[in-house]
Amino acid sequence: MSISIPDLTTVRARHPEAIAEAARRRARRPLIGDEGRLMIVAADHPARGALGVGGRRLAMANRTDLLERLCTALSRPGVDGVLATADVLEDLLLLGVLDGKVVMGSMNRGGLAGAAFEMDDRFTGHRAEDIARLRFDAGKLLLRIDYDDPGSLATLESAARAVDAMAARRLPVFVEPFLCRRIEGRVRTDLSAEAVTRSIAIASGLGGTSAYTWLKLPVTHDPDDMAEVLETSTLPAVLLGGDVGGAGGDQEAAYERWRKALRLPTVRGLVAGRSLLYPARGTVEEAVDTAVGLL
Repeated sequence: MSISIPDLTTVRARHPEAIAEAARRRARRPLIGDEGRLMIVAADHPARGALGVGGRRLAMANRTDLLERLCTALSRPGVDGVLATADVLEDLLLLGVLDGKVVMGSMNRGGLAGAAFEMDDRFTGHRAEDIARLRFDAGKLLLRIDYDDPGSLATLESAARAVDAMAARRLPVFVEPFLCRRIEGRVRTDLSAEAVTRSIAIASGLGGTSAYTWLKLPVTHDPDDMAEVLETSTLPAVLLGGDVGGAGGDQEAAYERWRKALRLPTVRGLVAGRSLLYPARGTVEEAVDTAVGLL
């Protein structure tokens, strides 16, 4: 039986077993539906301390507000599921909004935003065994690589073992690769065509098998480069949609970049978070419906 958001803390305090019970009851669905496309809403940013949207540094800090936005997004036609960390997914399980949805667990959130150890992105979230135990449908890992930071090697090795563990359970894992570098002490991603191409090549070769590996990829600075970039791998891919800059962001330009890339043959869908949950303009419903329309 589902509950309301104000009841979550009481249920967690008095009946923690309710989470496992809700996971057992959840109606599941195939990862890919009849249309062959995926529309996933992402909300795993807070666990890495990344709470900002545009100019609002703590926009995602209010959990009630975030859950309300997620429930709205998940209720819209064409939304297939959600990507989040354990705390958020368990709230959504208790709220009863994950039946018939694809549920993706976020696996490594140890590379905290702005930390000296940001590139040593250890697996502090879902493990493969957790995803299997909770009957979730897939996992996602972040693979940021800085050639000048030794912490990237630890991330690479642990990511490879996570790919192996997911494949052993026949669970899809979405690998989100970036080449990065520090500029004035802050980690910046390189979205040039060459950098994204190299990141795809590295991510595709992780682990002892790629049978269950998907790629979660950014659109390059020049979206016209994406056709050649995506020739780097035969793995199925989804596009990621990040923060487009809050009230000053160019939401329409972001939609157009996604539209072009979604036409490419290896692209199977879109995973978007802040740009839909906290749109630069309009409502969550409008932003989500527009993104679904691109598919």
